[in-house]
Amino acid sequence: MTINKRIASFGFAFKGLYTLVKTQAHAKFHLFATICVIAIGFYLKINRVDWAIISLAIGSVWAAEAINTALEFLADRVAPEWHVLVGNAKDVAAAGVLAVSISAAVAGLLILLPYIPLN
Repeated sequence: MTINKRIASFGFAFKGLYTLVKTQAHAKFHLFATICVIAIGFYLKINRVDWAIISLAIGSVWAAEAINTALEFLADRVAPEWHVLVGNAKDVAAAGVLAVSISAAVAGLLILLPYIPLN
């Protein structure tokens, strides 16, 4: 693969990220949550290991949301009429996003709460 093709592939990925945020309400919420968590992490001066865990949690949520959205776009294209199996596939993909989002929220709370002074 040439360097130009590699650069172009990054462009496609950023285009996909833009499409994700532009078209999906949940992605807008994830963006807001991402910004808030990063701001709180800087404010609380969390350590490097905690940043690594927070980064993996954030990245996992974004990856799950992107995969879910891609599946929905593809399903809507190949089966525009309602079908029980397509509905099941969309529901299961959404459940994956929910599972990752809950675990990321729990990880975030476990990491960030000890940094908050209680006095």
